[in-house]
Amino acid sequence: MTKLLIVDDEQVGREGLQAILQKGFPDLEIEQAKNGKMAIGLAEEFRPDVILMDIKMPGMDGLEAAERIGERFPEIKIVMVTAYDTFDYARRALKLGVKDYLLKPSKASEIKATVGRVLEQALAERLDRERSLMREDALRRVMPVIETDIVTQLLFDHVHEVHSDELVSWLGADARGEVFALSVLVPEGEEGAYAAIRDRVRREGAGWVGALYGRQIPIIAFRDAGRSFRAQANELARLLLEAAGGHSQSGWFVGVGGVCESLAQVRQSYREALLATPDPAQPVHYRLYADKPENDGSNSILDYPDKRWERHFFEQIRVGDWDGIRAETLDFLRRCESEGADRLHAQQRVSERLWVSSRVLAEMGVEIGTPTFSFQAQDYRQLRAETGSILDRIRQAYAEHVERIKPDTVRRIKQYITEHSHEDISLEAIGEKFELSPFYISKLFKEQIGVNYIDFLTECRIERAKKLMSDPSRSLKEITFEVGYHDPNYFSKVFKKLCDVSPTEYRRALLGGGE
Repeated sequence: MTKLLIVDDEQVGREGLQAILQKGFPDLEIEQAKNGKMAIGLAEEFRPDVILMDIKMPGMDGLEAAERIGERFPEIKIVMVTAYDTFDYARRALKLGVKDYLLKPSKASEIKATVGRVLEQALAERLDRERSLMREDALRRVMPVIETDIVTQLLFDHVHEVHSDELVSWLGADARGEVFALSVLVPEGEEGAYAAIRDRVRREGAGWVGALYGRQIPIIAFRDAGRSFRAQANELARLLLEAAGGHSQSGWFVGVGGVCESLAQVRQSYREALLATPDPAQPVHYRLYADKPENDGSNSILDYPDKRWERHFFEQIRVGDWDGIRAETLDFLRRCESEGADRLHAQQRVSERLWVSSRVLAEMGVEIGTPTFSFQAQDYRQLRAETGSILDRIRQAYAEHVERIKPDTVRRIKQYITEHSHEDISLEAIGEKFELSPFYISKLFKEQIGVNYIDFLTECRIERAKKLMSDPSRSLKEITFEVGYHDPNYFSKVFKKLCDVSPTEYRRALLGGGE
């Protein structure tokens, strides 16, 4: 209901105005105030849409009351009412944002016309505020979805240029700022701590938290230029462990990758975070990749591998090249034996390779547990046999996972996205629907369809928008929300990027010159 407050020290004037307005606007709720001080109190209690304010009143005059009300409630429209038709009063009223001016006495038709215009403006602005609040609420609810999706895409896929800057700005970060990645290993049965870790990161404003998958939580953290990277990384790792329940809990581990100059390079940091994570049975609970032992320059077969080999190994696992992994690992052990390398150190290097394999496979939803040696090998022959056996088990788990995925899975995912594109759809939700890791869905989509999941979703939304634009009764703002976007400006940017014309231009051409 629309509300109006009449402020006048003369009761006859107040009653006269109310009678005129009640007749012209039967649904209007009206209250009265006899001075400026009372008007300020009623402005807070009654919260009118419009105030008819007499200027000349004893005590606090109308201009002072209007100024105080305008400072606290700028959305309230004020119409000044006075018998003084002077330039000075008008100038002061305009500075206060007064919407209109009525002279005493005025004809009933003039009063109704003036108040009607201002009421219409107040109602339109109130509806806009309500819609804006609804959009903000919807955006607030969808923020966690955006956050987990963009972490997935940044770490395991390429975010389309149409989306990256806009999504990143919504999440409150600079895409050009320095970042680094962390990987939190969650012990079996402790997955419930995910919410506590996510809430702690958000409360600290430290970064974005990705979806929980394979007992791993990926995090993209923002660099704090005011302190050293080591100090920031150590503190964040401790905060994560604290949120998870304390340092003493067995199985928790935080791996920390190196600093990247921008989000475009954060995938490398995440790989480093995985490589920084040793077997969780170790007593330490977090480690920086920078603290991982490096090649000591002795040219020993047991030297730690360089980053080029690490990237090669990651790709072998992700594409399922188990023949290559098995051959290279066993060849590594043969070379260790031929060079007389320490057998226990060789076993440790192989353990690290197996551990990395399990972490990367977990991204795809392949749970193999912690691959460990069942005994300490007495010689290299035993070590090769045990290593081969563990690799065979990993390979079998991978093969069974691939076998479980039906050949038409991607087709069904495409159909699901097409049918639900107007909703707040996410990789995490699709993963739950099809019982697959969101990261693996992203990988499947790119490999089999040739485009990213977010690109396909965008195409579905834009095609739906084009169809809706043929209906002239729908506004572009309505269409924006109907196809799944929460911001008309963002929808316009995406549409123009994909269609080379703005939504307005497209619709004008579609409808033959009219929007």
